[in-house]
This record gives sequence, structure tokens and C-alpha cells, in this order.
Amino acid sequence: MSRRRKRRPATPEVEARVQQMREVVRAGALDRPGVYRMISPDGEIVYVGKAKKLRTRLMSYFRAEYPAEKGARIVREAGEIAWDYQPSEFAALLEELRLIKRWRPRLNVMMKRDARHYAFIRITRGPAPKFQVVRGAGNDDHGTYFGPFHGAHQLEDALRELNDALGLRDCRADQRMHFADQVEFPVAPPRTPGCIRHEIGRCLGPCVAATTVAEYRSRFDVARQFLDGADDAPVALLRSAMEASSDALDFERAASLRDKILRLESLQDQFARLRFAVESLSFVYRVAGWGDDDRAYIIRRGRVRAELPAPKDAAGERALAARAAEIFAPREKAALTVPAHEIDELLLLSSWFRKFPDELARAEGPSAFALDKSA
Repeated sequence: MSRRRKRRPATPEVEARVQQMREVVRAGALDRPGVYRMISPDGEIVYVGKAKKLRTRLMSYFRAEYPAEKGARIVREAGEIAWDYQPSEFAALLEELRLIKRWRPRLNVMMKRDARHYAFIRITRGPAPKFQVVRGAGNDDHGTYFGPFHGAHQLEDALRELNDALGLRDCRADQRMHFADQVEFPVAPPRTPGCIRHEIGRCLGPCVAATTVAEYRSRFDVARQFLDGADDAPVALLRSAMEASSDALDFERAASLRDKILRLESLQDQFARLRFAVESLSFVYRVAGWGDDDRAYIIRRGRVRAELPAPKDAAGERALAARAAEIFAPREKAALTVPAHEIDELLLLSSWFRKFPDELARAEGPSAFALDKSA
């Protein structure tokens, strides 16, 4: 038999604030799309949310049965509730994201991400950078990311193969590095790295002075080119080294390099299958709005590039077509990195159109505006 948590009475001051906020919502909020902000008595924005029916959502905060419930905790932190109406649920979703990115409220623990489906490869900083599989950018607004990819576990397996093929480290991010060309060692490097990957020749060993900064960076740059899909530089580099080893009669090294080449060629197909087709999220999306406030969103590669009033006449259609042509026309490589500040929006839109496939079906692709499909 489960035991219910007892409600601990709030202070009279808190109860008075909550009651006042309830009356403000009851008297003034409408059941239409919008975003809202919970503001503490000292002016801090502690929480941002969105709702398809704003009044219904806000009133639900005052019906929380237990003080430990999220709604109860949020409303008791607040001294004021402010809201802004939006033309549609989609517009509210975008505005909620922008406000959270701007204010970073402490009670918004995590942005809504389609984490079950998508993952990214992040480049760490430091003298010996490494690749990490992550679900999103978090609070890193300046990092470098590749993706998105389907399936974090499959992506980790593929990335491990890439690291092994090029000798890149996959140890913890704060592992101390000791390069061979380091002038002075503040701490003597260990005699053995304690890493089986280095001992069997699958890591260059930047932690035990087994490689130089330049050599490690060169290998890492090769891996970046591979992930970016720019060219076959990693394969070409290894093939050149294999041929040189063969000419020097170092057949054991040549065979090892040949095996690395075969693994990389297999990985190219694997990464291509894992990578989410961001190009499919390039279209014009028209959304009916409250009070005839209809909007047209020009979306390219999973990010909103422009928002315009939906056309009401031929002149408006021409204006929309011209803006769409301007946005869709420049060519972009299919596998460009994703800026950290755009990751959350990309995942948000991916999740929206996954949830509402009929909305995606009625979106108008570049061809509807007589544009080059390959752009």
C-alpha cells in the first residue's frame, strides 16, 4: 500500500502570493497559444513554459496536490506570472526555446530534445582534442558538432572504429597530456599509460609522450575531414602511407594500414546511414494562426531562417517566393557541422514534425517555388 506524502503548509506570505497569482490568471488569461514566465519576488525569471491553451495550463499549477510536484515547486518560487500570446502552438514552441536560451531559467532543467532518436559528435577542447557522442549542445554555445545521427549506441561503435583506425585517444576528457615535443615535463610521464589501446597500437599515446602535438593534430584533422564528408583525405593519407611502407619492404606495417583503410571505407557507409537527412527539413511551412494571424516559416536544414506573415494575395505570394529563393539558393554541403547554438532548434523541429507527420506532408519544398532541388 503506497503512502501519500503529506503536504507541508507553506508560509502565509507564500500562500498569499500564490492566491494572488491564481486570481490574476483566472481574471486575465485566455485559452489560446502562448508562452509564460514565472518570475520570483526579486525579479529573477525562474521558469519559462509554453501552452496550446494558456489559461488551462496556468491554472493547472494551482491544482498540484503535493508540494514536491514540479508545478507546486515552481509556483511557490514565483511572485508573478507574465505571459505573451502567440499565433499558434508552433510559434509558442519556438518562442519558448528562444526565451530559455536567452534567460537560462534555473528551473528549466533541460530543453525538450528528441534525445531518443538523435545524437551528435562533439569536439572537446585542449591540446589533444577527442570526439564525444552527446545528445545535444547543453550550455555550450561555441562548440563544434557533427550530426545529427540516428542512434547513439551505433554512433559510439562507429566512432570507436574511427579512433582505432587513426590512433586517436578516447580516454577521459581531463586526462593529462605529455607530448614528445613538450620542452619540460612539470610531472614526469608514466612509464606505461595504463591503456590497452596504446599498448596494442590503436592510440598514438599523447598521454605518455609517444607522439608530438603536430602528429596528433594531423591525425585529428584527418578524422574531422572524414566526418565532415569533405573528401576521402583519411583514406588517401593511409593509402599513401601503406604504399610507402610496401616500397620500403615493411610489409607488416603495410598490412596494418591496409586493414585501417578497409575499416574506414566501411565506416563511410555506416556514418552515411546513421546521419539524419537534415536536407529533408528544408521547406516552407504555413501555419494557421489565432485571429487570422497566419505565418509562413522558411526552414532550411532544420532551422527557421525566416518568418513572414502568410500571404493573403498574389503580391504576398511573390514576396514569399522571392525570400524563399534567397534562402534556398546557396548551395550547402550535405554534411556540414552544426553550430552549437542551432542544435536545440534543429532537434525541436525534428521532434515537432516527427510528432505531426501530416504537418510535414503539407509543407512546400523548394521545388514548389521553382528552385533548384539540389541547393
